[in-house]
Amino acid sequence: MSYTCKIIADSISAQGHRLTTFEVTYPRMVLAEFNTHRLFSRNSASSRAIPVEKQIARLLEDPFIPIYWGKNQKGMQADEELGADIQAFLGETWLKARDHAISSAKILMDAGVHKQITNRLLEPFMWHTVIVTATDWSNYFHLRDHEMAQPEIQRIASMMQTDYNASKPFLLSPTEWHLPYAQHGELEELGVEKLVKLCCARCARVSYLTHDGKRNIEADLTLYDRLLEGGHMSPFEHAARPMTAEELAKHERLGNFKGWVQHRKEIHGEEDMHGHRKSNA
Repeated sequence: MSYTCKIIADSISAQGHRLTTFEVTYPRMVLAEFNTHRLFSRNSASSRAIPVEKQIARLLEDPFIPIYWGKNQKGMQADEELGADIQAFLGETWLKARDHAISSAKILMDAGVHKQITNRLLEPFMWHTVIVTATDWSNYFHLRDHEMAQPEIQRIASMMQTDYNASKPFLLSPTEWHLPYAQHGELEELGVEKLVKLCCARCARVSYLTHDGKRNIEADLTLYDRLLEGGHMSPFEHAARPMTAEELAKHERLGNFKGWVQHRKEIHGEEDMHGHRKSNA
């Protein structure tokens, strides 16, 4: 799988507020660092959802292996890398640890332990795919595409910044929508209201395809309803429209986006769906 980066939607409002959605893959071990950036809306593949057998097959075929074997020293950064003469040995040792983790995971799996526990043993060796949408990127690029960042997160941040600088966003009006994973012709085929729902479901899966590898509109709509009913609101943050002039006059920022209205913000009680339903019961 390795490091991958692609922009799946890039939009700009008449007022110059840019909204960009990436799909990126990087080592699972730096997910926590990525998640510290609170202006990001994100969804990603879950260790709780993917069968153990599939995870093991992935790790045997394409495990994450560190790209920089930093020498131990005081502080958070490893300024010096260990010599090339030992790096092959370190890679072999890393893969032996992967094999031990797989053996332990198989024992738990055979004992009937759920994947939400068993897969945790495999996470240090996993690649992780994330969909992330934001209007504010400069702080992330400054902190993570930097020599003091951990090399594994610096690699993906550098790829993202390169793509961001090269991409030309599409100008949208307040009646048009930023729609990650919308496919060609679907707007005319389905209409904007239904397509917004489909994109929310696809963002939850981090793919426009179902887990069976198919485009399934009914499955997307069913997933949208299930997410809404369960109060799982983060997938509703990626689809958004530019603010009108009247909305901008009231507040330039709504939620974590500047100049845009997330679909989530159009859902009454979105900040606490459980409490909202209790108060209306």
